[in-house]
Amino acid sequence: MARKFKKVPKTKRGVPKKYVKGASNPMVRESEIIETKKLYATGQLTSEDYDRISKERSEDGRKKKRKTKNA
Repeated sequence: MARKFKKVPKTKRGVPKKYVKGASNPMVRESEIIETKKLYATGQLTSEDYDRISKERSEDGRKKKRKTKNA
């Protein structure tokens, strides 16, 4: 029996909006997701690629904290 998933809102290129929502540059993030999908399907992703992608995604959209003066 095939698994059934709930329909989710997607971008014009077919990536779920939730995946690109917080990105600093949503189009670049969307392109990276699509490219990663192709590489994964063909079995060409290496462990280094997984690490690089994970690091990029975790740092994307994160705002740097400003130091405040304790007066």
